[in-house]
Amino acid sequence: MAPRGLQVLETDVLVVGAGAAGLCTAMAVAPRRALVLSAGKPETSTCTALAQGGIAAPIGPGDSVAAHVADTLLAACHSSVDHVAANVIARAVDAVEFLETAGVVFDHRGSRPALHLEAGHSRPRVLHAEGDRTGRAILNALVARARECEHIAFQTGQAASLLEASDGSIAGAFALDAEARPLAITARETVLATGGLGRLFEYTTNETYAAGDGLAMALARGALAAGLEFVQFHPTALLSEQDPLPLLTEALRGAGATLFTGSGRRLMLDRHPRGDLAPRDVIARAVWECRESGDEVFLDGRAVFCSARGSEFPAALATCRAHGVDPHEQLIPVTAAAHYHMGGLVVDEYGRTNLEGLWACGEVAYTGLHGANRLASNSLLEAIVCGRSVGAQIRRSESVRRPWISASVPQCAPFDEGCEAWTRLRRLMWKHMGPVRDGPDLVSAIRAIRAIRRSLAADSLILRQRFNLAAAMLNAAAAREESRGAHWRRDFPQRDPTRDGIGALRSIRQRSRGSRRRRANLNGWLSILPPS
Repeated sequence: MAPRGLQVLETDVLVVGAGAAGLCTAMAVAPRRALVLSAGKPETSTCTALAQGGIAAPIGPGDSVAAHVADTLLAACHSSVDHVAANVIARAVDAVEFLETAGVVFDHRGSRPALHLEAGHSRPRVLHAEGDRTGRAILNALVARARECEHIAFQTGQAASLLEASDGSIAGAFALDAEARPLAITARETVLATGGLGRLFEYTTNETYAAGDGLAMALARGALAAGLEFVQFHPTALLSEQDPLPLLTEALRGAGATLFTGSGRRLMLDRHPRGDLAPRDVIARAVWECRESGDEVFLDGRAVFCSARGSEFPAALATCRAHGVDPHEQLIPVTAAAHYHMGGLVVDEYGRTNLEGLWACGEVAYTGLHGANRLASNSLLEAIVCGRSVGAQIRRSESVRRPWISASVPQCAPFDEGCEAWTRLRRLMWKHMGPVRDGPDLVSAIRAIRAIRRSLAADSLILRQRFNLAAAMLNAAAAREESRGAHWRRDFPQRDPTRDGIGALRSIRQRSRGSRRRRANLNGWLSILPPS
């Protein structure tokens, strides 16, 4: 039983997060009842709505699952789980058809889908909807469809703050409203679909709700994670005073936009064979290094916006104009910014974590698909495919209601987005966990975070969990003494071939040696690991 005097909601399946992954999960659990928990309105409180890129799928002439998988593995820098990539991409066409059935209208050129070319892809295979408003188009369709489902209820205006642990299992979660008033939600199954953690960085394209809270809550209860060091930085965020920074879609470069330094030099001309269509980590580092040297970086999109293809980017055009830039005539100032997290909670092929009753999908989960570097537009694909898979598995599974054992309500003050400790954390993470890192800086940041964390008030629950997550990420980056994908070390600039495959997970085998219950929970997802 939850503590006396506390408001309690009881549900069968609790889905924390109302983005594409969470909504697909909730729809797929039918006829089981689902409660979708969202800090704000589902239409506006997830990163899905911000996605300007599209969804990648091998549907074009001459394309194939094998070619899409090959591009994914190449971008992942020898760190993707091959069979996971193959399984997800093999369901891409089905995911597109599902979205069309849900009401998404993808853009066409004549009678054929308008396929875009984005960085890292060997051919055009990215579908867009409403030009560069794909994420919003998908989210609006999914929200509308979910609201029609009798088995789904929404609980908005409250954010999960703490998972309820019950003898090594998860029995639900505490949620808080804007005034930090608590609510206990008991559930047979709890699904985290809370998105990423870009808000941990000073420069980011992520909104306030993408601060890694789902991942932090799960780590606090003993869930296992991997790839925490792998943060993807988008190379072309519009440089402005806005927080978060506006994103300028990768498809602009696919359509012919180019990057220039402030001195007029082509930034990527000699940096990579694919130039402005190099993988994101390569371009982000180039942008970072140029700006760190005191120069500026600009995106030249004049040839795109002055052509017929300019109509394909209404969001980018509106964003530029809102910040006083006319991309028909002017260069667009850009910077790298934290955008997507490849790491997360380790899950098996069905989305189960090592904790009974806890599942994860979308950006908060580590499926093994993205490895060290996400291929552009594979994120929406993963959210749709894995969200539906998690929901289907929950629908088929038998579960029990686990006892709620917390005797007291966690004390938590309202979170202040402008508090000094939070601002310092974001600056530290940007400076030391940005596109270019080195050992001494990482160690310095770890020490600084520990010192700040000790000064936090006892009721700073959310902030403490975020500090703990940041420390875990810094430790993971310090331990990886190599450069791989989105993780780049000045002091270890080469890739270590002995860590190819999914070696980042091998140490988990050692940590899995414990109780019979824990070993049983781990058996499913340990199967994704190669033999020791």
